[in-house]
Amino acid sequence: MRIFITGATGFVGSAVVQELLGAGHQVLGLARSAESAQALTAVGAEAHRGSLNDLDSLQRGVAAVDGVIHCAFIHDFTQYAAAAEADRRAIEAMGAVLAGSNRPFIATSGVAGLTRAGELLTEDDTRDPSLPAMRHSEDAALALVPQGVRAMVIRLAASVHDQNDHGFVPTLITLAREKGVAAYIGDGSNRWPSVHRLDAARLYRLALEHGTAGARYHGVADEGIPLRTIAEVIGRHLNVPVVSKTVQEAPAHFGWMAGFAGLDIAASSSLTQQRLGWRPGHTGLLADLEQGHYFTDQTVSPAYPSKE
Repeated sequence: MRIFITGATGFVGSAVVQELLGAGHQVLGLARSAESAQALTAVGAEAHRGSLNDLDSLQRGVAAVDGVIHCAFIHDFTQYAAAAEADRRAIEAMGAVLAGSNRPFIATSGVAGLTRAGELLTEDDTRDPSLPAMRHSEDAALALVPQGVRAMVIRLAASVHDQNDHGFVPTLITLAREKGVAAYIGDGSNRWPSVHRLDAARLYRLALEHGTAGARYHGVADEGIPLRTIAEVIGRHLNVPVVSKTVQEAPAHFGWMAGFAGLDIAASSSLTQQRLGWRPGHTGLLADLEQGHYFTDQTVSPAYPSKE
């Protein structure tokens, strides 16, 4: 198949590109810059110039392919509502081109928008409609199913890890460097799931090839790692104290990330594994942290500036 991928040069998307190419698919990747376009052609993909906010460019890309994997998101958590709205508009624009075709469309979401503290979140869990949506991708994508689109959602773990990660864990590391302490909230027993980037990439391919319309799949390997445990690993590698922050103290320490740092979002991928035959097999988050590459000077700042 020929597949259009948004976020094709991003942390997750670039791995999805390689996974698809390795399985014999053709890839048309969205590129916001000449540099991104060159990176795509260098690995054997075709570049399509445009951006998440350029809806015409998105629709032209979709019109030329057999299916779509939407990995892009404007990862500026200081303007999260605007980023989530841009994501919704992009999905609706691409879905309009796919309507009536039964072509596959895979949207990216996360488990952080679900609420069942103390229990493992499953693929059958849905967002509490009484609570504000953190991200609109899931609702927007699944609304395409009645329009004749084989739309699916992959909910990624809170930490998708590997070298060059620029997500939540590197942000915790940067904060520990800046503040001189590695922190967690309360007793630190709240848990985050994780998945290796290459395992996640394989899940996207399996969903593309075998997934069913309306399905939700979980990109989760480690079901739930206590935040205190993550903080302890960070503290040991940086040689800084590990401390607890109260809920009231959390905003001053964590900034925009305070809400995420207190979430208990342990999740299972048991149903995903049964339905797609996916088995995560790469290094877990804690073992990945112990390799040391997370503690180089390449760790990004808490602004989480990636726009892919």
